Amino acid sequence: MAQVRNKQVILKEYVSGFPDESYMSLNTTILPLKLPEGSSGVLLKNLYLSCDPYMINRMRKLNTPSYVESFEPGTPINGYGVAKILDSRSPNFKEGDLVWGRTGWEEYSIIKATESLFKIHDTDVPLSYYTGLLGMPGMTAYVGFHELCSPKQGEHVFISAASGAVGQLVGQFAKLLGCHVVGSAGSKEKVDLLKNKFGFDEAFNYKEEPDLDAALKRYLPEGIDIYFENVGGKMLDAVLLNMRVHGRIAVCGMISQYNLEKPEGVHNLMHLISKRVRMQGFIVSDHYHLYTKFLELILPHIKQGNIVYVEDVVEGLESAPAALVGLYSGRNVGKQVVVVSRE
Repeated sequence: MAQVRNKQVILKEYVSGFPDESYMSLNTTILPLKLPEGSSGVLLKNLYLSCDPYMINRMRKLNTPSYVESFEPGTPINGYGVAKILDSRSPNFKEGDLVWGRTGWEEYSIIKATESLFKIHDTDVPLSYYTGLLGMPGMTAYVGFHELCSPKQGEHVFISAASGAVGQLVGQFAKLLGCHVVGSAGSKEKVDLLKNKFGFDEAFNYKEEPDLDAALKRYLPEGIDIYFENVGGKMLDAVLLNMRVHGRIAVCGMISQYNLEKPEGVHNLMHLISKRVRMQGFIVSDHYHLYTKFLELILPHIKQGNIVYVEDVVEGLESAPAALVGLYSGRNVGKQVVVVSRE
């Protein structure tokens, strides 16, 4: 039976404090290119891997219940990716199918829980888009903005971490609906991207704003109807002061808090009451039953050029640890993608 060398990214030990590449190592195993008779699942050749902010929580030993389990030290880490099926023992997939979903950070993966995989039918767009625009981040943007926030034309929308994989899409969804859109990001390059490529009405570098409340009043003088929350901490506190009556906040992530031993307090929650603001956290995997509806909305916009998407691409599995760690210092510009193989 034919065999291949299978390069893997291994978590060496649980992360404490800020993660760096030393917590991960490269390993190589030998893998048969056929699933054993009587087994279940599929054998994948991984093509693209997605680096996502939530993964840092999986690199830690979690002492409280979470929607994702911790990685197991000594084994390959895993996340979202795009892959080709080399062998299948599942009635839902056949050899040659392209899929996106949960896979290992390795060149080849055996996936038994095939319900976490989605078959790719439309290949008129770059396959890497299924790590972002047409995958989990795209669904996250769609669910948080359209399903949770019930946006209306002309509303005022603010997005933190707006140049990231999710934020850049929320802003474009809002513009397509006729909203006024403002985003924050952490560099001049990212601010320029928001205004000149993604079509935001305004954007600012939060690192250059000593008073976030004053910045929001300057860029959104009429207040905020919808806030898409990716950051938490001081940004959330400032936003609460600037929400309009009956505003909505979709809580997608709080990346500013992920590396703190003690999370920052939020002091302005009273405004949720006085302004009748609805603030809701969500997990995208609860909403994958809407994936077909999402594709029907977004694919025509992509093909008509109404939506653009920026990817930050690194080549080779050996580049994956540095790419993942770079998320937490804002090193990436756009969706961080790792190319494992292009065929």
